[in-house]
Amino acid sequence: MENKTVYLNGDYLPLNEAKISVMDRGFLFGDGIYEVIPSYSGHLFRFQEHMERLENSLTIIRLTNPHTREQWLKILTPLLDSSLDQYIYLQITRGVAPKRDHAFPENIPPTVFAMCSNIAPLDNRDSGVKAISVDDSRWELCNVKATTLLANILLRQQAVEQGCAEAILVKDGYVTEGAASNVFAVIDGILMTPPQSHEILPGITRDVILEIAQQNNILCREEIISLDALKTASEIWIASSTREIVPVVELDSEKVSDGKPGPVWQTMNRLFQAYKKSLS
Repeated sequence: MENKTVYLNGDYLPLNEAKISVMDRGFLFGDGIYEVIPSYSGHLFRFQEHMERLENSLTIIRLTNPHTREQWLKILTPLLDSSLDQYIYLQITRGVAPKRDHAFPENIPPTVFAMCSNIAPLDNRDSGVKAISVDDSRWELCNVKATTLLANILLRQQAVEQGCAEAILVKDGYVTEGAASNVFAVIDGILMTPPQSHEILPGITRDVILEIAQQNNILCREEIISLDALKTASEIWIASSTREIVPVVELDSEKVSDGKPGPVWQTMNRLFQAYKKSLS
């Protein structure tokens, strides 16, 4: 059974007893950030890298990190079940303000919430999923893992309503990322992904894929990808912490290559799963 104990502002308590004030700036403004950290057999995956991204997000929104990395590890570990594959959801907001005002309140503690959920395997991952391309209508700080995800939600919903698993976002004719994932493509035999910038979230799984590719002589490159180029790709993938690496076999109602997961994905998925097991 999934662990229903959560952490809130220093206490471990049942989920149904976890409450925050309606004056919390996360509730009123979406003034906060979050992080998602997979855990395999009780081991937090790439914990240091996730903490670095958390710290970067906090710095950009000018919110002081309430804990050290060592303290975060002590806080999150009791939520884990070592017999399961899970993920931690961690959220930090600017806290409860005395009044609703856009300006930062002074001298209030942040609200810290964390919970653990089981990773549910994607039923059709091995056979591939469908995706659509849509205009990227989000703000200019997509590298911040902010809780204000309304634009992502609306874009992803477009995909869901068309029977697709993901919306691949396009800005000025170039691919940025998925609504909830990073994007990879095999074009002319080279594995490509858009470079880091303020327009994409710096994905931890994205970085692992690039490392594995380099270590195993898989030609790879961080490079801008036009939508036109993406539609010539022999393989397209989406990658995230909880879904790992998922092949896209149909884009905008057109098959990607032969409409089946490609050989580079087969190799990368095998290497990624082996890498996970090596950390146990």
